[in-house]
Amino acid sequence: MLRSCVRQARASCRSLLSIAAFAMIAFVAAPPADAQAPTNIRVSWVAVPNNLPPFMFKKAGISKHNGKSYTMDPVQYRGTPESIIALATGELDIALLSYSSFPLAIQNANLQDLRLIADEFQDGAEGYYSAQFMVMKDGPIKQVEDLKGKIVAVNVKFGATYGAVRSILAKNGLKEGDYTVLEVAFPNMRAVLTERKVDLVSVGTPQFFWDPVMQNAARTLFTQRDAFGKTDVVIWVARAGFLEKNRSAMTDFMEDMLRDRRFLFDPANHAEAVKIVSDFTKIPTAALDSWLFTTRDFYRDPNARPDIAALQLNIDQLYQEGSIKRPLDVKSYVDLSLLEEAIKRLN
Repeated sequence: MLRSCVRQARASCRSLLSIAAFAMIAFVAAPPADAQAPTNIRVSWVAVPNNLPPFMFKKAGISKHNGKSYTMDPVQYRGTPESIIALATGELDIALLSYSSFPLAIQNANLQDLRLIADEFQDGAEGYYSAQFMVMKDGPIKQVEDLKGKIVAVNVKFGATYGAVRSILAKNGLKEGDYTVLEVAFPNMRAVLTERKVDLVSVGTPQFFWDPVMQNAARTLFTQRDAFGKTDVVIWVARAGFLEKNRSAMTDFMEDMLRDRRFLFDPANHAEAVKIVSDFTKIPTAALDSWLFTTRDFYRDPNARPDIAALQLNIDQLYQEGSIKRPLDVKSYVDLSLLEEAIKRLN
């Protein structure tokens, strides 16, 4: 009996030692209580190479903080209005919105906490590309008034190109109903025009305008600049709560984003930048080299600073034309503090 009790005591002791040892290993292996996993930042995009997020950080060494304080998840949408819903439901953290969808997010979706945090690209800057609205060279459309009763193609209603079409046609006495609007993805614009399925297409991406087949078959009827002057076409926005909660990670992300923009836009890196885009899009480098990140492309501020004055004028015009319900004071929805902090780090 005594020996049995001793054996049981030894077994219990060994079990306690094992549990203590396991607990010690777990304690040593566990991360500190204040350590956090990288913040995942979900960023929307619509078309490449107009939108940079899907091929950002392809250059090794550009993103110093990626995988440490944050990770980035690019999410594609057919048009900028679709990302408004994703922002409202918490399925998206940063949305690339157009000058026309930005006020809709605030006024229609009631996202009063929306904040403009950076710029993506601008249309019609002096000496740079402006989106083209094209018709067949041998077709019946000679002037804007000829579009009465015709079909016009935009990539998505209430997006940037839709705003320009609506504006120019209204200035020429045509309201929606006098013409039909058809939604067509940018890569399909040439086909629907040359196959005579529509009468006017929105060439919102330079690659499709500079395409030799398009150049031979079609001509420009008007441009985005004709409709709005200089347009801050696409901006970056996020909700104030997300920015406040993730300020440190977001500043790191903005720093890496700026470093990437400066690399891509530097003429000394042109060949490498073109290859990065070509590898991602599968577009041959020869089809990109002559225009991408040059003056034949949209203007992109190297520091991603938006043109607030231009954006205000764009939105004022939307209100005057009846496209939005109320005036909007853009400055009330701007927070460039993270961007400015990131700029300071790099300068």
